[in-house]
Amino acid sequence: MQAILKELTSNMKFTHDLKQDIQSFLISNHCSKTAEHCMEVGTEARRVATLFNANPDEAEIAGWLHDISAVIPNNERIAVAKELQIDILAEEEAFPMIIHQKISKVMAKEIFKITNAEILDAVGCHTTLRRNSSKLDQVLFVADKIAWDQSGTPPYIQELHRKLEVSLAHGAFSYINYLWEHKESLKVIHPWLRDAYEELKIAVTA
Repeated sequence: MQAILKELTSNMKFTHDLKQDIQSFLISNHCSKTAEHCMEVGTEARRVATLFNANPDEAEIAGWLHDISAVIPNNERIAVAKELQIDILAEEEAFPMIIHQKISKVMAKEIFKITNAEILDAVGCHTTLRRNSSKLDQVLFVADKIAWDQSGTPPYIQELHRKLEVSLAHGAFSYINYLWEHKESLKVIHPWLRDAYEELKIAVTA
């Protein structure tokens, strides 16, 4: 395990209860609000997965794990990504918050010993989605947007719920389309987000 990850887990006593270990990891690293959010996203991901015949256990685990990289301050994320040998895109270098999805994926594998590729991939694209996204990718993407971690009511939430009644892809696209309609306010447009927008736009209008 890389030095940075060893340091983050130095005070951890793993119980082999994944949910409890994730909560303990986040809380011990001063991220109790993120711990609450991750548990809420896990619950929501299980619900959405059940609606769309995805694996609810995998969805819940992905939800628990998706933001574990919150323990790394935003201004340190690019350096940590380099230490973890993560490919860094120019957009991520410019706006490091976005790379947290890739860091969470590595941490899920290295710290929590997740070997399920679908869970890891869903964690790794939960902020931006991606081209050729799997059902689990879309479940976690949507669940994270429903279980919003900001104050107030998400401005896109009614439309997202309405589109989810049509299909999972429609729900996922509704959020991306909301971003697209406000893209002048985005710090950067991640190429994975652009790919997902272009692909899902075709899918939902076919």
